Amino acid sequence: MTERTGGSGGWRTAHRAHLPNALTVLRLLLVPLFVVFLAEDGGQDWRWRLAAAAVFAAASITDRYDGHLARRWGTVSDFGKIADPLADKALIGSALVVLSLQGRVPWWMTALILAREVLVTLLRFLLVRRGTILPADRGGKVKTVVQIAAVALFVLPLPGWTYWPSWLVMLAAVVLTLTSARGYFTAGAKLLRG
Repeated sequence: MTERTGGSGGWRTAHRAHLPNALTVLRLLLVPLFVVFLAEDGGQDWRWRLAAAAVFAAASITDRYDGHLARRWGTVSDFGKIADPLADKALIGSALVVLSLQGRVPWWMTALILAREVLVTLLRFLLVRRGTILPADRGGKVKTVVQIAAVALFVLPLPGWTYWPSWLVMLAAVVLTLTSARGYFTAGAKLLRG
């Protein structure tokens, strides 16, 4: 329960401070539901895939707004800087694993993306232990948007003509995932030396 201090302005400010983090937590909570829907019937039933796509879209929308609201309201927190990328990785990673189990995305693509995400996450935790936060950079944000688009194209029950465009977007997601890692490791190395 939020304490009402300083009149309605204080109450509103307190809610603003917590809403971005609440959206991040909501995204994490949507991940298991998304996985259940996507895995149902081996991904063959278009209705379950539509349900999975709807949950994926809702989770992706929270990714769009949690950071935006935190920056706009000046309520960026250390929790948000760590939890937001973790929520992204949980959503994208679980989607890719299920899609690979169903034979719709090659395991090498999933392995490359997951390896990069694990390494960047380990780097972030190492820096947190030293009292430093490594926030998402522009390359990482673009990478996340393209990953979301790629996963959505494979989750949705789309007509056959979308086959090659979907693969091109997925390939772009893999390339951006790998190239964006360089910026994180360069910045992380500087912070570790500093």
